[in-house]
Amino acid sequence: MTSLRHNSGSESDPRDAYLDAARTCILDVGWRRTTLTEVARRAGVSRMTIYRSWSDMQQLLGDLMTREWSGVVTAIVADEDASASPVDRLVSDIVGTVRTLRENELFLRIVELDPELLLPYLLARRGRSQDAILALTTEAIRAGQAEGRMRAGNPVAIARGLLLAAHGFVLSAHTMVDGDASEDELDAELATLLTRSLTP
Repeated sequence: MTSLRHNSGSESDPRDAYLDAARTCILDVGWRRTTLTEVARRAGVSRMTIYRSWSDMQQLLGDLMTREWSGVVTAIVADEDASASPVDRLVSDIVGTVRTLRENELFLRIVELDPELLLPYLLARRGRSQDAILALTTEAIRAGQAEGRMRAGNPVAIARGLLLAAHGFVLSAHTMVDGDASEDELDAELATLLTRSLTP
């Protein structure tokens, strides 16, 4: 998979500092108690400065989640083993992303206090980070198919199927962990599922 580019612009974008402030607010008090005014206060700027970038907290949250989840994928992809087979690379990327998201402090805080924020992306529509991940996955599948090292089929549909499978391991794996099955064993099952799904 190739590098995932953030949608927030250049690395020197001043909005990153505002998103950092919003992230800190959400970690401290949760989404419901975070306001654009409080984000401005923590960022050390005027409220109007924040309003020029986001008209409400929902827009800001969308940008924050896109930056956060894209950053997770970027770090995983940057660390992939270039010598591995296309299937092994993609499986490693997906399983690594699932593990990292499950442990991400912002994700955990949202799930703990405001899980309804995730429902639109599970029940109604895809988010920008989901579309970016799908584009990368589709690209990796097309490349693997061109080499004859991934199974035939519509790469878009295959990528979407993999993402749907990964959703369950991100959001619900904890409900399946007990004395009979560990988190590591479940992740190994995900890797097996993905590998068998992609292998010709």
